[in-house]
Parts: sequence; C-alpha cells; structure tokens
Amino acid sequence: MSTTNRRWVQRPEGSNWGDFGDDDQLGRLNLITPDCRRAAAAEVQEGLSFCLSLPLDYPGGNVLNPRRHPPKTRPTVRGGMPNWMFEVGSELEGATDVICDDMAMIWLQYSTQWDSLAHAGSNFDANGDGRPEVVFYNGYRGGIEIPKPEGSGESLTSAARALGIENMARHGVQGRGVLVDLHAHCGDVREVVGYERLMRIMETDKVQVESGDILCLHTGFTQRVLEWNKQPDPVAIHNICAALDGRDAKLLQWITDSGIAALVADNYAVEHHSTDKPAGSCAMLPLHEHCLFKLGMPLGEIWYLNELAVWMRRAKRSRFMLTAPPLRLPGAVGSPVSPIATV
Repeated sequence: MSTTNRRWVQRPEGSNWGDFGDDDQLGRLNLITPDCRRAAAAEVQEGLSFCLSLPLDYPGGNVLNPRRHPPKTRPTVRGGMPNWMFEVGSELEGATDVICDDMAMIWLQYSTQWDSLAHAGSNFDANGDGRPEVVFYNGYRGGIEIPKPEGSGESLTSAARALGIENMARHGVQGRGVLVDLHAHCGDVREVVGYERLMRIMETDKVQVESGDILCLHTGFTQRVLEWNKQPDPVAIHNICAALDGRDAKLLQWITDSGIAALVADNYAVEHHSTDKPAGSCAMLPLHEHCLFKLGMPLGEIWYLNELAVWMRRAKRSRFMLTAPPLRLPGAVGSPVSPIATV
C-alpha cells in the first residue's frame, strides 16, 4: 500500500485505516455497492413506506443530554418586520401573494440523527512518536485549524473538514436495512446486550446480515419517548430498554466481521452508557470508538422503529430498503435525518 498520503505510521488495533485508501472519508459506507442497492430494491414487495424519524422536537426538554435542546424556529425578517403572513401587495400594488418564511436553530444531534466519522475520535499515537495525539478515523488530525469556505472567518478542524456529514449525504446512504427486534425479546427493561444474547435473538428470528447491510436495532426506546409527549421522565429515560454492551470484545469483533456498513438503534447512543470506567486508559463509549474511530462506521441514534418492527414481525420479515441521507452540511459532526423504510 502506498504511504505517500498516509496520515499515520501505526493504526489502532482492530481498525481498517487505509483499507479503503489513504484519503478515504467514507469508511464502511464504501461497502454499500451498486449490487447492494439492487439487493435493497428487491426487498420492496408491498410498496409500503415507514417514516423512521421522530418529530424533531422530541424527546423534549434536555434531560437526555443537557447540552442539546429542541429546535427553535422563528420568522425571517422583511423590511424590519417578521416575514410571516406577509401580504406582498403592501410592497407591490395588485399582488395577491401571502408569504410565510422561517428559519431554525437546530442542535444537530438532539433527535433522530446520524453521527459522522468526525463525531468521536481518540487520543492515539498515530505518528509513532510515543505521544498520543487527538486523531480521528483514517488518521485525520483534530488539532489543525483550517479556514471555512466563503471567507466566513470561522474555522474547522481538519477532521471535521475531512470527515463531516456531507460525505454521507453525497454518498446517499441508501441500501438494505436489516431489523433486529430486541424489544420483542427484552421488553422495556434495561438489558445490556452482548454478543451471545444478540446471536441468540438473531438465530431465533432467523435474521441474517450480509456485507453492506445497515443493521437497525429496535429496542422500544423511542416509543416510550413518544408516550412521554415531550415530558420525559428524567430518571427512567436513562434506564429503559435494551442497549448494546460496548465492552463485549466478541460483540465488537462480530461488528467488524459482519461487514455491516452502518449501525442504527432507536435508543440513545446505541450502546449502554455508564459513568463507571474500568481502570486504565480506555474509551467511555467503546462502541463509538470501535465503529466511528476504528472502522469508519456511522452510527444512527434515536430512530423511530416501532411501526416498522410491528409490521415486519407480522410479515415474518427482517429486510427492507432503507433511504437515509443526512443534511449536506459541510463540516457538521452529526445531522438530523428523516429515514424511510420501504417494504
């Protein structure tokens, strides 16, 4: 392999840095090939579609993450006045148009979302000098500031510039989704699901994944969020429904070996998030580290999978066509998404 443009001398154990090229910015999304898209289209048998997004003002409040808030919308300004129910005839005699125009302030990872590869990096000695540095997937550094386009005067780290969510948008993120219905087996209680439990569930439900598939985990979390009607229980929201065990090495290895292109869940963080950290140097979110940092595998969080899961179980199916591009927002580390499943 050429080392001309390589940003690293050594790569993390278990990573695929460089496998898709020294300058790769897509990671495992490279596995969604034209053949994968054709296979996804072949799953469309009924012509039914399911919206897999919560309303973007859910879960409500900020008890799930104190740094993220519901979107705020307001009218744009026209002639010093709100551009809302604006009668154009006041500017142009005889015009009958009435215009509403608005803007939004959005916390990009508040509700149904994608994490880009710039969302989670690590302190790792990629250049082999014996000192760990801030680095992201494929060796992109986080410490070099470069100007943002259009001469705005703002700047982005090189990692956000290289690995921003716009790469996913340009790719399209359309392929075959595969649903694993954890809720049907685990119920509403918090269960930390490791490799053995996941394999038993998939075997029982006859779920199979192939290279390039997008794995979607239904835990029931977002159904509970909807039932709270934007007033989530501040304790229960952190202690309900299944979540993956990010510290299960066998599970992480299966994610690597499975060939899945992306991993999605209807819960917060996909993995069980605990403030208890094992001794020594390690990630607080080991599944995020494994997927985003090592494999270049996007994570989807807080998707609404309940209606799809109910239909799929009745139909005894697990595969569908998934269309889920994020916003094409350069340099963003996450994005709202309105995914559509077609069956």
